[in-house]
Amino acid sequence: MNEQDIAVLEAVLSCRSYISSSSNASQADAQIYGALLDKLPNTPPSVVRWAQHMASYSPQQRQLFPQHTNVQSCGDAKVDQQLNSLLQKAILKQKQESSKNISTTTQRDVSPAKHERVSQNSLSPSRKPSKSGSSKGGKLILKTAKGTRDYHPAEMAVRRTVFDKIKSVFHMHGAVEIETPVFELKEVLTGKYGEDSKLIYDLEDQGGELLSLRYDLTVPFARYVAQNKIDNISRYHIARVYRRDNPAITRGRYREFYQCDFDIAGAYDLMLPDAECLQVIHQVLASLDLGLFTIKVNHRKLLDGLFGACGVPIEKFRSICSAVDKLDKSSWCEVRAEMIGEKGLDEAVADRIGEYVKLNGKQDLLNTLKNDDRLKTNEDAQAGIEELELLLQYTSLLQCDANLLIDMSLARGLDYYTGVIYEAILQEGQVPQQQQESDNSKKKSKKDEEDDGGTVGSVAGGGRYDNLVGMFDPKKRTVPCVGVSFGIERLFAIQERKLKLQDRKLRSRLTSVYVAGVCKGMLHHRLTLCALLHEAEISAETSRKINPKFLTQLQYAEENGIPLVVTIGDSEVSEGVVNVRNTSTRQEEKVPRDQLIQHLKQLLPQL
Repeated sequence: MNEQDIAVLEAVLSCRSYISSSSNASQADAQIYGALLDKLPNTPPSVVRWAQHMASYSPQQRQLFPQHTNVQSCGDAKVDQQLNSLLQKAILKQKQESSKNISTTTQRDVSPAKHERVSQNSLSPSRKPSKSGSSKGGKLILKTAKGTRDYHPAEMAVRRTVFDKIKSVFHMHGAVEIETPVFELKEVLTGKYGEDSKLIYDLEDQGGELLSLRYDLTVPFARYVAQNKIDNISRYHIARVYRRDNPAITRGRYREFYQCDFDIAGAYDLMLPDAECLQVIHQVLASLDLGLFTIKVNHRKLLDGLFGACGVPIEKFRSICSAVDKLDKSSWCEVRAEMIGEKGLDEAVADRIGEYVKLNGKQDLLNTLKNDDRLKTNEDAQAGIEELELLLQYTSLLQCDANLLIDMSLARGLDYYTGVIYEAILQEGQVPQQQQESDNSKKKSKKDEEDDGGTVGSVAGGGRYDNLVGMFDPKKRTVPCVGVSFGIERLFAIQERKLKLQDRKLRSRLTSVYVAGVCKGMLHHRLTLCALLHEAEISAETSRKINPKFLTQLQYAEENGIPLVVTIGDSEVSEGVVNVRNTSTRQEEKVPRDQLIQHLKQLLPQL
């Protein structure tokens, strides 16, 4: 089997689980596997996964695979022809080797086990395992994987606060919560993300299924809607996603991170759900008090019309769109060079696009584009302009248009968008002036500038994707959808930095009352009081030592921000009372034990 044959195999197995189908192994798999044994160490990742799965079967089990009939088309006539030729060669080789000595056959059946033990990186089969986790002496160096992090109790308190505020906005709009698996069938995710598909983490073969970690929450949601035959739903989903990206931890860019998605699925009147999504963005960012922000808006129809009017071939629309999408990080000169050098676009066409992608505004911009000589006769462009005008009207009524800006450089490179697209950008207003002056006084390296906390950038994005559900529905039933995804890790990073600069801490413990013993021998009374408070649904804790020091208990309550301390000693027991101490003011008052619950419930809401 030569390199060309292996390349054909890789092309086939990268889009389905088996040689002739996506669901079941057949004699086609057994025959080609037998012809491939001597090539396994040098084969590409999809073939290696498939071969390791084949090695899990005994020779006798592989002989029982059903006969293959028609090989499922790969969508490429040339690849189909090459695959059938490869099958014929494998069948011929099998017939030739059937007459050889049984010991040769046995030896070859043992070899797959050797290949099966070849170390693979389960999240990136084409890469060798990193040695960064081990020292020279073989000792394990404890560290998190690149692009991931641990979260300490104080940091989790920040996350909890941010999540609660975002969820409250989602609930205001009547959204329900769903959950989907952290990994999907690879074919569910393939072909949905354009050039970003290379960032998807592929898993090793798990019993005949090719799987990948989810890249976002939108495609799994579309699969969920199609699979469950849902006609309309307003849902939110908060979960981790995974991308093989270059991480920048201080800017909140990770390989494992949370996304908070809000989506509206269903056939509704034009631009009403889209305007609601923009309102959700505005309300979330305003409630988090992150400083100045801008919500950039564009329309895929307007972009497509623009590309067509400028002379971009229709087959290059998506690739040119991906190039334009980089304008938030790259200069126009760099993007223009990519269009011409990598995408093969004519220089004059690129220059015409450059005239438009630098424009932004509101109704004034739409008026200019509506009367533009190139665009006024283009149906797609005019349709996009009309929808954006309607969107501006609705967002004005919803009082969320103050931070809105129609920006022609916004492209959102993902392939599934079909209509309005938007992205929320945080400006540098979230960094206090004195901190900016301090930072500006220091000489920074290029890496420092890239990791500068004041330039976090995009924190939310989304748009309309009317055709994505239809890609999964067996009858191609479409369900129009529009939604927004919040880059929650970046919001966490900003909130953490904001609290640090303000020298403020959030409570990591939610305990309302600490029960302390004034003297020795109070354990039974402390436990009884805790049980009483818990029964009344008041969060309370006490020391896990039998006779803790009184001052140590008070110090614990102060350090952890527990607002009230209930103290008890011998005199309080004999009198049937307890002392209720305000941790911040250190004032105490005696309260009868039978009135403690009522007293605490009146006091706690005021703290």
